[in-house]
Amino acid sequence: MSNYQHKHAVVLFAHGSRDPLWRLPIEAVANQIKLMSPDKEVACAYLELTEPDLPSSVALLVESGVNDIRIVPMFLGVGRHARDDLPLLMQDLIAQHPEVSFELRKAIGEEAELTLAMASIALRPTGELNAA
Repeated sequence: MSNYQHKHAVVLFAHGSRDPLWRLPIEAVANQIKLMSPDKEVACAYLELTEPDLPSSVALLVESGVNDIRIVPMFLGVGRHARDDLPLLMQDLIAQHPEVSFELRKAIGEEAELTLAMASIALRPTGELNAA
């Protein structure tokens, strides 16, 4: 019997922006994950213009003992970044951290639950928008 334990983490991977307020919704999702699943480590990472980048976030998680990382692309669709850039970053991460199990999820915008949530918000009467 092994004492080996899986330590899980979720990395929310987003594009990034020069505007410091841009990152607030991504960080809000990270905070919600922490509330919903306090046993999981959660980190945000950005492709460009915002720190930390994906390799830095993963390195910090690995240093803290994480050995199972789910990467969730916080993109509404599969554009060039999700289709071309992210797979190359994943290849590098796997090579740099062969002891870590990586799971790459599909872009968040392709999830049926998000599509339903966005449609529901779009149809909500204006007076109800601030009540949520």
